[in-house]
Amino acid sequence: MRRFRVSLPTPQELSLGFITILWGGTYYVLHIAMQSSGPLFFVGARFVAAALIVSLLTGWKSLRKITASEIRHGCLIGAALVSGFALQSSGLMTISSSRSAFLTALYVPLVPILQWIILRRAPSFMSWIGIGCAVVGLTLISNPFQGSFSFGRGDALTLVATVAMALEILFIGMFAGNADSRRITIVQLVFGAILAFAAMPLFGEHVPSFSWGWASCALGMGLLSAVVQLVMNWAQRSVSPTRATMIYATEPVWGGLVGYLVGEALPSTTLLGAAFIVGGVVCSEIRPNWPRLRRTFRGAVARGNRIPAMSEFVIRDFDEEKSRQKSSQETR
Repeated sequence: MRRFRVSLPTPQELSLGFITILWGGTYYVLHIAMQSSGPLFFVGARFVAAALIVSLLTGWKSLRKITASEIRHGCLIGAALVSGFALQSSGLMTISSSRSAFLTALYVPLVPILQWIILRRAPSFMSWIGIGCAVVGLTLISNPFQGSFSFGRGDALTLVATVAMALEILFIGMFAGNADSRRITIVQLVFGAILAFAAMPLFGEHVPSFSWGWASCALGMGLLSAVVQLVMNWAQRSVSPTRATMIYATEPVWGGLVGYLVGEALPSTTLLGAAFIVGGVVCSEIRPNWPRLRRTFRGAVARGNRIPAMSEFVIRDFDEEKSRQKSSQETR
């Protein structure tokens, strides 16, 4: 008798994994861009480039069909997106990058909690196990406790940024299924760019002098942002916010791999943290067959037989998940 029924990840999950790999390799590009541009201006320029690219792919004929709900929901996603970037960048002025990375990583448990509160959809038991492993792994990678512990303005700003990032993932899961992926992507990018440019005076940031350094980085990152936001809006139609979050949590793993390829040393805690994250993703995909486990356990106790090992009843029940997603789409 087969103990496991294994199914390959869906195309949507593979697509989210692919953009996570791409995004994990952008830290070096961002480091170059920040040498000649402020963070808000660069975010705005990148989003403008991304919006133009997606507009060319969409075409005027499709843009004319944009709906009020797509504009409203796109603005909401764009506001959450830029708020996360702006607040995180502001927090980085007073706290270390590793501390910022750790605080930002709290979006991993925050997304399923918000999903539970707002959407009334509780994550599965194994999803919570996977989330816990991911948080441990992200903590080991960022290693934020090298210095003395304190909580200041930068920490508070970064925590608010984390809430904004979690809301972005949740909003995409809530609204993308009822909208055209390209049109809602354009709205969130344009609105995000407007907010980024408008926030520059509030953070004391000025328009930098032109340089090919930030311009080429903005164009390249704009192309990447276009791909990332399009894929997120398309894939999260059928991938739950919790499952998407577990995929996004692998970003530091790929970022560390890129750093290793360009000559950076990887400490043992980073490798251990990467193992925890990958293990967390695997755990979140396991679906224990709890009814069968209870029936067999009770029967074994009643007969005085041995209690079978847990592994005999653990299966990866993707069919049930897919049918639930299909039912949700039909309801919409």
